[in-house]
Amino acid sequence: MGIFKKINFGLSKTRNKMAGAIDDMLDSFDEINDDLYTELEEILVMGDVGVKTAVEITEKLKQETAKGKIKSTNEIRAKMKEIISEMLYGGEDMGLITVPSIILVIGVNGVGKTTTIGKMAAMYKAQGKKVIMGAADTFRAAAIDQLQIWADRAGVDIIKHKEGADPAAVVFDTINAAKARDSEIIIIDTAGRLHNKKNLMDELNKIYRVIDRELPYSDREVLLVLDATTGQNAVNQAREFQNVAEITGIVLTKLDGTARGGVVLAIKNELGIPVKFIGVGEQIDDLQPFNPTAFADGLFDKIDYKEDEEGSLLDNITPTEHIHSAYDDLAEIDEAVSAMLGEILPDSEATEETAVEELAEDTEDTEDTEGAEPSVSDTEKIEQADEKAEENTDGEESENDKKKEKRGFFGFFNRHS
Repeated sequence: MGIFKKINFGLSKTRNKMAGAIDDMLDSFDEINDDLYTELEEILVMGDVGVKTAVEITEKLKQETAKGKIKSTNEIRAKMKEIISEMLYGGEDMGLITVPSIILVIGVNGVGKTTTIGKMAAMYKAQGKKVIMGAADTFRAAAIDQLQIWADRAGVDIIKHKEGADPAAVVFDTINAAKARDSEIIIIDTAGRLHNKKNLMDELNKIYRVIDRELPYSDREVLLVLDATTGQNAVNQAREFQNVAEITGIVLTKLDGTARGGVVLAIKNELGIPVKFIGVGEQIDDLQPFNPTAFADGLFDKIDYKEDEEGSLLDNITPTEHIHSAYDDLAEIDEAVSAMLGEILPDSEATEETAVEELAEDTEDTEDTEGAEPSVSDTEKIEQADEKAEENTDGEESENDKKKEKRGFFGFFNRHS
């Protein structure tokens, strides 16, 4: 399953709740009026889009209606997808060009931070990049061991110290190891003690100073991991972290398990923080780069995307087309096998049937004449057969030899089939 399919599938619960409610509401209106926009705004707020973003979307729809670009309720849905895609666009690409580049990952416990790092490492390694992890969350129990497990799964290097060690020291050693091993991507796991903002800020500032000193010209991303199932609480967490850290992007996890996918709009539109990745499953390849167009489509429509081997979008394909394609493949295989068997055993069934009948006739003749003197007619037949055999000097086989050959061939065929 490629990128577009995974995003669309991951938004199924959000789509069923929010888009379903929007469709029902639009079907209940014959014309566009203020009541329609009021109900639409309420649905968006209930879908965790946020009040500010919901109002902005409805205001843009009103402007399009006033310009004559929306003339019926059927056109509102398509225009909403355009507006949402425009809102989400910008900053979603990871700006990692330098070698090495560094990614700092922050977030409170339980949001899937360690899992995100492991999946991210696997993704970059699959792209052919050399990745190294730094276990700088040294205060949480078992954090280092969990990261080690993910490093083993992804097949990448990891630098770690003992529990309680200085996080900045871990970052320092990770950077130097990356330089020595020619690593292209450094991913650092950091502590997420939001309840103690001062300690968190001091820790991050110390890490920043180490990076500035050791990698002064490197590209860096500071990614905040948020749990999509928390809805508007995720927005509040992002706002709090934004006050103590220079966040460059969001990773929204567990999107496939919630109907609150609209929170992506609130984070991007209200806080101005772009979404970099979304988690749409539990598998190691279920962390997907964020695509605004695919996300906007997934909020409203279930689409079966057909993609090439690299995950690039080709066109849409329906389940019926998948079935027809499968039957076509089976038909081709069946035709090829039949042709192959036809070349090996032409008219094999008819030939075998004839040979069995002839063998039965010979058996009956043998049983009838066993132990009896041959009649005159039989003697004449034998003499005629002998004369005919003598005349056959050009090497042609007698009918009796042909029968034996047939019986011998099908006996071999039956024994080995």
